[in-house]
Amino acid sequence: MAIMLLVRHGRTRANAQGILAGWTAGIGLDEHGQRQVERVATRLAGTPVATVMSSPLQRCQETALALVQSQESPPSLRTVEDLGECRYGGWTGRPLKELATEPLWKDVQTRPSRVRFPDSADFAGESMPQMQQRAVSAVRTIDAEVSERHGPGAIWVAVSHGDVIKAVLADAAGISLDHFQRLLVDPASVSIVRYAREQTFLVRTNDSGSDPVDLTALAAAAAASDADHAEVGGGAGTV
Repeated sequence: MAIMLLVRHGRTRANAQGILAGWTAGIGLDEHGQRQVERVATRLAGTPVATVMSSPLQRCQETALALVQSQESPPSLRTVEDLGECRYGGWTGRPLKELATEPLWKDVQTRPSRVRFPDSADFAGESMPQMQQRAVSAVRTIDAEVSERHGPGAIWVAVSHGDVIKAVLADAAGISLDHFQRLLVDPASVSIVRYAREQTFLVRTNDSGSDPVDLTALAAAAAASDADHAEVGGGAGTV
């Protein structure tokens, strides 16, 4: 199968101010966030990326565009609705300090599998399990498509949001959604997942370093592993 890089968008003014931006329109990267994105784009510039998929929200679109433009052969960029932020409904646009006083806050931190965010006149809510289900389904579908089109070991990028990436990583690691808050996903960080035929590998999480992300060996190993499976399957008369 392919290799998936999960990149969180760079910092926004809402992040800096402790505001839950959610699906609020017009939330782009601040100056610090732009610098973060430039650094991660530089780190990935030497890694051939087959395609970049992005949340529709502005902060992710800006991040994704920087990654595309840093590549020697710019890959395609596609917007995927299901990579969008969790739909926080009536919590959208409110300060985190204020939300921390809400009774629902404790469940968000300790029992997110039971949480559904309330609808409001301006923003629909959804449950955290719904968010995880749509995000995991999206990345697994895309991963299979990338592998089929570009070959095993192909590398692609999903640009998304903190809670969404944590939910995908929890699924990859076999961690209950109720424990996904144990995972940290900082702005402009890189996490890496490989969905192999028999199991999922959590290769890297929350990498905000400065070294280039070199996946040459991992991509070669992934391609060789898939080739071995194909050869064995063909010899056994199975698919």
